Amino acid sequence: MRKSMSKIIAASGPSGSVEAVRQLAREACDVGAGVIALLGSLTPKNKDPREYAEVLKALSEAQLPAFYIPGPEDAPFSAFLREAANFEVVYPNVRGVHGTFGIAPGHVVWSGMGGTIEDHPDTIRDEVGALRYPGWEVEYQLKFLQELKDYQKVFMFTTFPEHKGRHEKGSAVLAEIIKTYNPRLVLVGGGEPRHEIVGKSLLVALGCLAKGDFTVVDLRKGEATPRTLRQPAKAA
Repeated sequence: MRKSMSKIIAASGPSGSVEAVRQLAREACDVGAGVIALLGSLTPKNKDPREYAEVLKALSEAQLPAFYIPGPEDAPFSAFLREAANFEVVYPNVRGVHGTFGIAPGHVVWSGMGGTIEDHPDTIRDEVGALRYPGWEVEYQLKFLQELKDYQKVFMFTTFPEHKGRHEKGSAVLAEIIKTYNPRLVLVGGGEPRHEIVGKSLLVALGCLAKGDFTVVDLRKGEATPRTLRQPAKAA
């Protein structure tokens, strides 16, 4: 099937299931997606760092641009980052955008921040026992977006932004970041699959890939369709 750069296949929380990620890559090819998004946690906490590379290698099998961020359990982060840095040299189509960015065809900037984001300014950042950051640090890390005003944007988080309309708990800092930069799409890991328009952005909550959940997003139509892997994924 011909790939469409406006069609994205997205999932969250593989938790070490290499087979689930491999199936996700096949689904991307089958639906004609042009980009894959994978949100953490990529592996359970304290797993062998080489398992990160196994997950990323499965992601690369679609040979499509793929963007990913770590989740709260992807710690210690130094081990995760070392494996990712080595992997991306060999597979440049797979790009981590945790606190940084990548550009997909069509001049679309992908960026985000993984881990748990807590708004309290005295939150103690942690990259050893778990991945946790204070909200002010996320604002600082993403300041480079001010220089990319003319690009369409896609954001990825593993913490939900605050939603006053739904009276749901979440990060007010992330909600303000979304309001400031007006991304076309916001992907958030965890919870039940759903989507809605928040301001000018399509916000898509992703289910758990380890349980077979993924979502097909059509940016051109502004639609998000939750789906399930056709075969149950076996644990890695």
